[in-house]
Amino acid sequence: MHLSGECFCGAVRYEVSGTLHNARSCHCSRCRKAFSSQASAYAEVDPAEFTWLSGEELLTTYTGVHGEGLMFCSRCGSALCGVMNGQVHGVTLGCINGDPGVEIERHIFVGSKATWEVLPEGATIFEEGSPERS
Repeated sequence: MHLSGECFCGAVRYEVSGTLHNARSCHCSRCRKAFSSQASAYAEVDPAEFTWLSGEELLTTYTGVHGEGLMFCSRCGSALCGVMNGQVHGVTLGCINGDPGVEIERHIFVGSKATWEVLPEGATIFEEGSPERS
């Protein structure tokens, strides 16, 4: 499977040559701020299957104290991918072109979700994080 993604302005583009996995939506206050939304929508990718196609020089990286962070377009601000210890860890589902081939498996940190958000009926939820999957 080949997936492509890009930022809002189209200057930064990437390709994933494999499949996405471990899709989740995080509702913590940090993700709400980082994504300017009620939650993040994110799926993991094998770093060896991820390639920047254009605009890599426009990327800005924010790295937190635990080595995890985000890369985003410095021109339009789109958060494109997550990084862990300097490697691409996953992609934001909103920047994928077309069908990403995954569905959100679980909603995490719903204990701190925005009071105005209504979760989908029947969603798998975790008050805090959930066990990591490989």
